Amino acid sequence: MKFDHQIVWITGASSGIGEALAKVLAKRGARLILSARREAELKRVRDEIMAAGTKADALFILPFDALDEAALDDVVAQAVAAFGHLDMLINNAGISQRSLAIETDMAVYRAVMELDFFAPVALTKKLLPIFIRQGHGHIAVTASVAGKIGAQLRTGYCAAKHAVMGFFDALRAEVASHNIKVTTIVPGFINTNISKFALKGDGSAHGRQTASIAGGMDAMAAAEVIARGFERGLPEIAVGQGREMKALWLKRLAPRAVFALSAKMRAE
Repeated sequence: MKFDHQIVWITGASSGIGEALAKVLAKRGARLILSARREAELKRVRDEIMAAGTKADALFILPFDALDEAALDDVVAQAVAAFGHLDMLINNAGISQRSLAIETDMAVYRAVMELDFFAPVALTKKLLPIFIRQGHGHIAVTASVAGKIGAQLRTGYCAAKHAVMGFFDALRAEVASHNIKVTTIVPGFINTNISKFALKGDGSAHGRQTASIAGGMDAMAAAEVIARGFERGLPEIAVGQGREMKALWLKRLAPRAVFALSAKMRAE
């Protein structure tokens, strides 16, 4: 896959992996639709991309609330109209959680599941008929190592990301005959603000950076790995540099060892 002149829609593009992917793909010649709730932050990202050499007409800002399912028809219409068609969707918007199961309100579980699972599914379903009609398309989603391995304080997040992996793996099989690619992105610890915005058991913001995230892979370096994975046509892209990445393989070979390690790891 080459990104030159490809039209790529990125949700969650106002920070973290989404912002980094926007900057990396712009350098590769992609034309970008940047989405998130915070329009001011999207404009900042756009301006930084333009300062690096991308022309303004290659960037389109489309702020929207991923949870507003009723607005999706109009949002998708705007996205397609921005450049006349769409080649790729990267579902990247999401939120994490930091609380023990016994202390977590059911409302928090539902909020995490709505944004991390149902929102990308809803947007993907809106685009599927368009990709089928045009005879090609590429759908990507940011899952997580937490979508394959359970971790303390993240029962809701792990549940949502496991659901993401299951849905998009199954979707890949369904749409292969339509020349539609599906890629799952599986990050480990990446140095972003994800832990600061994570929800505590009562629904309030966690509000602090954890040591594992602070010591994680640089977001721009992670975006480069992801972009190369797209270019190589990988259906699943694992990205990270810590011990959590080895656990992906260890769980296949010795799941009980991973369960024991997860129980012993310092919860943060």
